Amino acid sequence: MRVGLTGGSPRGRARCRRCCASWGAVVIDADQLAREVVAAGTPGLARVVEEFGAEVLTADGELDRAKVGTIVFADEQRRRALEAIVHPLVFERIVELEAAAPDDALVVHDIPLLAESGRADTFDAVVVVEAPPEVQVERMVRDRGWTRADAEARIAAQATPEQRRAIATHVIDNTGSLADLRRRVIEVVAELTGR
Repeated sequence: MRVGLTGGSPRGRARCRRCCASWGAVVIDADQLAREVVAAGTPGLARVVEEFGAEVLTADGELDRAKVGTIVFADEQRRRALEAIVHPLVFERIVELEAAAPDDALVVHDIPLLAESGRADTFDAVVVVEAPPEVQVERMVRDRGWTRADAEARIAAQATPEQRRAIATHVIDNTGSLADLRRRVIEVVAELTGR
């Protein structure tokens, strides 16, 4: 069974992902793959530099993700240019990882921008993790050291809660405790796997 796990930054997908993995799911993390395909020395990074210039590199030749984020989340056209480079490379890796999964596996795809991609209907189920925008902003400022303006720009560039709920098979509210979140994830995984 192929399941899409989604929700804007940061809503608790990482905790959900870890919980699913602890229950034996094969987890494919699109964010991690997006980092891999633009790592130093990759063709993906070369294409990003060609599109955005060498100023998006750190002194060590790595992609300066914060600098790129500032550029692309303030300009939709630049964001689409980045997505046109990264998304096909990530999709190739996803196909490889799915092919390696056991036939009876629950394969959970952690895809932050699933609602935006228009690919929700390619999954057997979609799990949406949500938290109110004010909670998201607070988490980005507190946990990631972002400015309030950067956090709000990131949220504004993503799908609305209503758009995410429209693609959801299951919704997980992440405004409670970690124990509440785990309990809800376990309920959803049990329902998906018939346990």
